[in-house]
Amino acid sequence: MKDARDIILMPLITEKTISLKDKDNKYVFYVAPWANKIEIAKAVEELFKVKVVEVRTQNLKGKPKRIWRFEGRRKLRKKAICKLKPGDKIDLFGGT
Repeated sequence: MKDARDIILMPLITEKTISLKDKDNKYVFYVAPWANKIEIAKAVEELFKVKVVEVRTQNLKGKPKRIWRFEGRRKLRKKAICKLKPGDKIDLFGGT
């Protein structure tokens, strides 16, 4: 297995993900496109010392973008939604 920090790229923090965290104890991360659900669960458990119950993943296509006459795409991303065991939580902002 690769290093956990190579798998979990960054947390995704939006109004929708904050409501998922509060309501269902689910956290959302951008992950490496090659990572599978088992590797993602082990990486979250290793980094944050919590127990992951379920992992769902989504492959996100890059949006088409155009700058003047040049066309291209944003890069492809993979998003993982991790449901934690009741009572576990991750402190994303580093507060008390």
